[in-house]
This record gives sequence, C-alpha cells and structure tokens, in this order.
Amino acid sequence: MYLGKSSCVLLLVGIVLLHRQTHGAVIPSDMNDDTSDHTEEVLNQHLQQGDLAEEWSGQFEGDIVLSDLQENEFRKRSGVQLTSLVWPNGIVHYEIVEQDFTAAQILAITNGMMDIQRVSCVRFQPRTPTTTDFIRITGSSSGCFSFVGRQTGAQQLNLQPANPGTGCFRHGTILHELIHALGFFHMQSSTNRDQYVTIRWDNVSPGAERNFAVYGADVVTNFGTQYDYGSLMHYSATAFSSNGQRTIEPRDPAAAIGQRVWFSEDDIWRIWAMYGCTSL
Repeated sequence: MYLGKSSCVLLLVGIVLLHRQTHGAVIPSDMNDDTSDHTEEVLNQHLQQGDLAEEWSGQFEGDIVLSDLQENEFRKRSGVQLTSLVWPNGIVHYEIVEQDFTAAQILAITNGMMDIQRVSCVRFQPRTPTTTDFIRITGSSSGCFSFVGRQTGAQQLNLQPANPGTGCFRHGTILHELIHALGFFHMQSSTNRDQYVTIRWDNVSPGAERNFAVYGADVVTNFGTQYDYGSLMHYSATAFSSNGQRTIEPRDPAAAIGQRVWFSEDDIWRIWAMYGCTSL
C-alpha cells in the first residue's frame, strides 16, 4: 500500500504518541582505540557539564567519520544523494563486538535498531560470514561516532560504553549515530540554516569553526522537508562552546534544539524519502 506524505505524517503522529505512552570505509589498520584527539577524561568532563556525547568525540562535526569519497564529493550534505551510499533494499547488516559491551548495553543498541524498524521500512540484520558491507559496532573509549551511509567492507560505529540512558548510551544518541549510518549528516548543515538560527561565533571554541559551515543547494538535500529544529540530527545550543554560552541561537525564541529523545516527524519522513518507503 502506498502512503503519501500526508498519510505518512498521520501514521507517524500515531507512532510518536504510542512511543510516549509505552516508553570504501573499511576500518583503517591504524584506527585504534584512540581514533579521537579527545581523551576519555576530556569527554567525561563535557558529559558532566551536560553536553551531548556525540559532539565531543573529536571527529568531523563531532561524530562523523568521512570516507575519501565523502571528503572530496559531498561531505556537507544533510542527506546523501549518491545511491551507492544508500543501503540496498533498506537492509543494513551489522555486527556488534559483544566483548566491548554489557548485556544491557547490547539491548540498548538493538532497541535503537528496533525503533528505526518500527517507524520505517529500513531493516537491520546481523551479518553472515559472506556479508561484505556492514556496520561494526565497537565500544572504544573514544566517544560516539559513525561513518555516514553505506561504505565498503566493515565500517565502524563506536559507542563508548556507559550506563544505558547516559553518555553515548542515551537512547537518542544511539538513534543519532544509527541515522548517520543510514546516510544523514547534521541538520545545521542545511542550505537555509541561517534563516533559522544564528551562529554566535564569539562563543565557538577556537579550531571548531569548521563544524558550523553551511552548504549550497547543489550539495545539500533535506528531501523537501523544512528546517527541523526538533531533529535528532541537530546540534545542541551550546555545541563546541568555549565558555558555556550558546553557539547556536534559534531565530524562533520558542524553538528548542539538540533533543535526543525521539525522532521528529520529519526525521522519519526523510528516512522514508531516502529509502523509498511506501509502508512500514
């Protein structure tokens, strides 16, 4: 059964209400447990201040690992457009390095996968011995980060172990990293970003300015959706702040950004659009 966007939105509203009621990028040989310049101590310091774990993993834009192709061709998109980077038939193969995690942490990871399956046609499947391209979920002490979209071979998605509900194991942070792996960059990279938020450059940590670049319509797509303050993929208001003050200020004074609880309606719609979903 085909569902247009209006019907899809009604379905998504029901899913959100139900949730609220009931609840080539093979890993390089030199990519060791310290893929980030940030030590575990620095990351934990930011977590104690209430910052989002994925903003302080020392990768591009905080938590993105770029392949050479993405670096050269489309590193600044909200969602990828190269079909080779979309998982074929919406099936994402994965492997969890079980010795890195507790049983509770593994359950938190698989619950994130199940929630994406509940709201879209994307399906996560454990890799088999013959699977060539898959996500390898690791638990190094380097924070939370992911490649964007399907790569070649085993691609790392890292979640630094923490008690479920904290750090990289906030439910919304797990969803955030999985959505990166599906093929999405951060919301504030959108072409029309400056119509909706103001970047307070004076508050940005020296050297972090590149994380706030905005990109042209020739390389960015939001799949026809509006700028989404409530997206799981949006930075928080104090991302990369040097002084605890806001680095991103919504032009709508009532808007909140940086939530890590549940998909926005447009988060789900963008997944549907990228993967051609016509039903759950």
